Amino acid sequence: MATLYTAPFVWMGLANFCTIASFACFYLFPLFVQHCGGSQADIGIIMGSFSLASVLCRPWISEMIDRIGRKRCFTLGTLIMSLAPLVYLGISGDLSDIYGLVLLVRVIHGVGLAICSTAVFTYVADIIPAHRLNEGLGIFGVSGLIGLAIGPVAAELVIQQWGFTIFFLVASLLGTIALVCHLHLEESFTTRQREPAPSFFRLLERGKLLLVASLAALFGISMAATGSFVAPFAREQQLHFIAPYYIAYSAAAVLTRLGGARLGDRVGERRILPYAVVLVAAGLLLMALLDGNLILVLAGLLSGCGHGFLYPSLNALAIRGEPMLIRGKVTGIFTGSIDAGVFTGSIFLGYVGDWWGFRALFFTAGLAMLLGLAISLWQTGRIGLRSEASQS
Repeated sequence: MATLYTAPFVWMGLANFCTIASFACFYLFPLFVQHCGGSQADIGIIMGSFSLASVLCRPWISEMIDRIGRKRCFTLGTLIMSLAPLVYLGISGDLSDIYGLVLLVRVIHGVGLAICSTAVFTYVADIIPAHRLNEGLGIFGVSGLIGLAIGPVAAELVIQQWGFTIFFLVASLLGTIALVCHLHLEESFTTRQREPAPSFFRLLERGKLLLVASLAALFGISMAATGSFVAPFAREQQLHFIAPYYIAYSAAAVLTRLGGARLGDRVGERRILPYAVVLVAAGLLLMALLDGNLILVLAGLLSGCGHGFLYPSLNALAIRGEPMLIRGKVTGIFTGSIDAGVFTGSIFLGYVGDWWGFRALFFTAGLAMLLGLAISLWQTGRIGLRSEASQS
């Protein structure tokens, strides 16, 4: 059996953990925005600008990853993740006076994460045996899920004990560790083919990738809700510790990956998707009923479990059967669609929260995920009809 857990797999997992932990620290960035006098709409715009940058630069990033190599691009991305948090150290005052500067830094920061996320998953897809693709992507993703759990916890403790200055330094340190620990690895793929490959947008016309992009965008809306609005909603409900949500979310996603890592390779990603979508939607709808720590934890468990199945299934569905020459673009479609959903969700949900409150915000996000259920069931039905037609 081909080896899955190689040294590059492990080292890239450590680098991915640090990158995502650095990013996840900024789940608490809405508190800084509020500290500077920002509203819920301001939170949505500022947090969404991060994802907007990721979306707009994704075709260029994807092309770059296929042309110059996965590792080189990841190095550039981690360098940005190391430096961007340090810029916030020089930003202070009323939000109205620093709005433009904050948006600019968020845009640059978003480009850095877009490079990292696209490059690292393309690199790992290159070194995973094809028959263990879902398992490999799922287990590798555990590194990011642990980072998602540790980042907000560390950020909350640091902010409470030492304030925002040390918070930004910790985020920078995590990015620096990611930069250093992968430098000794060899490149996974560098193209030598001179024939033009399909463009990013041409690939989007294919049915499979259009399905992936649609579900990923809706999943991004759910991530906007959990990433930008759980913290201020919990504070509004006078819940002093927000970290239990993120711990429950990441723990459920990790256990789901470990327990069901090979399920997608055995039964197929398309069969898993509807169940995963329902779990994410249930967690969001439960957040609309938030009145204490119990619901906070249960909502995190449900959404985290759905995340644990949904992300690797969509990722494997996108990559499976695709040549290495275009895997950067394919991964870019997947990750870029998530970022598009995060951006759209951050802006739209921010205004929903301002107009009707946090409960309406999370209810709206849950309904968006249920739209994903309808799409996945419709696609599954179409596949079944085509299979029956081919057999008759």
